[in-house]
Amino acid sequence: MFEAAEVGRSVNKEDYIRDVAELRPRLLDAQMALRNADFPLLIIIGGVDGAGKGETVNTLLEWLDPRYVETFALTAPSDEEAERPPYYRFWKALPPKGKIGIFFGGWHTAPIVERAQRHIRRDEFERQLNEVAAFERQLVSDGAVLLKFWMHLSKDRQRKRLRSLEKDKQQRWRVTPADWAHFEMYDRFAEVSAHALRRTSTVEAPWTVLEASCRRYQTLTVGQTIERAIHQQLSARVTQRNATAEAAVQAPEPQALPPTVEAANITILSSLDLSKALPADEYDDRMQQAQGDLNRLARKAAKRGVSTVVVFEGVDAAGKGGAIRRITSALDARQYRIVPVAAPDQEERRYPYLWRFWRRLGRGGTFTIFDRSWYGRVLVERVEGFCSVADWQRAYAEINDFEEQLTRRKTVLVKLWLHIDQDEQLRRFTERAETPWKRFKITDEDWRNRQKWPLYAGAVNDMIERTSTEIAPWTLVESNDKRFARIKVLETVAAALQQAL
Repeated sequence: MFEAAEVGRSVNKEDYIRDVAELRPRLLDAQMALRNADFPLLIIIGGVDGAGKGETVNTLLEWLDPRYVETFALTAPSDEEAERPPYYRFWKALPPKGKIGIFFGGWHTAPIVERAQRHIRRDEFERQLNEVAAFERQLVSDGAVLLKFWMHLSKDRQRKRLRSLEKDKQQRWRVTPADWAHFEMYDRFAEVSAHALRRTSTVEAPWTVLEASCRRYQTLTVGQTIERAIHQQLSARVTQRNATAEAAVQAPEPQALPPTVEAANITILSSLDLSKALPADEYDDRMQQAQGDLNRLARKAAKRGVSTVVVFEGVDAAGKGGAIRRITSALDARQYRIVPVAAPDQEERRYPYLWRFWRRLGRGGTFTIFDRSWYGRVLVERVEGFCSVADWQRAYAEINDFEEQLTRRKTVLVKLWLHIDQDEQLRRFTERAETPWKRFKITDEDWRNRQKWPLYAGAVNDMIERTSTEIAPWTLVESNDKRFARIKVLETVAAALQQAL
């Protein structure tokens, strides 16, 4: 793969000065246009030690307006980052729409280094590369422009570059013992890196391998590629908007669809026995036992650094709030956080939809309780048309990937769907409307959602079918009787912790 980056490409000083003088104003114009665009630009700078990665980034920051560029040096994870899934820090570092994010290294770095040093087996290496490709595919699908540059030096040139830097009193700090240790493994690193680049150079996010023997050629090519990519994406967005508008004008009248699961109202929710109930005296005994068990298990999990994420979804008025209060009553207040999820705010809309959930993950040993969650993409956003069909259809796989990463990092994930029938919902809505201290719980939107019950039932059916996995299954909670529902919720969370511990 690297042979084409060892042919001796270079740019002489006169051409470089001329080309840079022409490039810089175009690059600033492109950056100004990007500020008002609905996508971010992510730049990955990777490659061999001594290949001028830092100098390239420094030059870019001279050419660009640094106020709208965020730079991240992704070294070893901090203690806080290490207590969360590995991709937590990458999600946290993503730039918003309209900005440029430059990453020294990236999500590909750890798999390459660990495989080159034989810390992971081939199958684990392949799994991590699949994870890299899936992450990049999601970023691009959400609108990001992703440019990946690999700075390459031949073995001889790398040796000369490292020796040259060591001899320069002003530059010798750039060369560390680790650089020489990596050089001794050059052939191994080259083999592993070539495989990683081939596996993660996709249509959505291809690698650009650059010959790093000439600094002028290197920086000029990077700058030109960035400028061209921004303008191409801006032009593509205009073309796409025009095509969408034209298609909307010319679209024929919608035809009646054949009967579906939604239309027939036959879903997995139809199979629930909502008559299940619990007597008051039995409820009190089981509640005391369940909360005691949960408290004991939560303290044990905290000592082991095991995190717990509990996801609450369900129809309106199904009792999510009451069930959450029964969980938190059993926990130390310093140990948990409740994350109420509503429509994304202005800042959150500038990022991929999973960003706001990644950044709320708790540290090791804590509870994070989501009152509504990332499943809004395949429920309310799908039914209400807040995202495109393509967006919610691909979300199933993205959610499964997200949850797999959670469970790989000592996280117990419990997903609960609380369900009631339409008659019980109407009774609870009416009670809320007539009770002064409960009126805040009922809104016009709740009444509107009732009219779309079959559509939501169909969406829930698809959600459970496609995201109830062996590592993160759904638990359906029959909630017409609040006592039965609360006990089932508590015992489900405690059982999941018990199994994990």
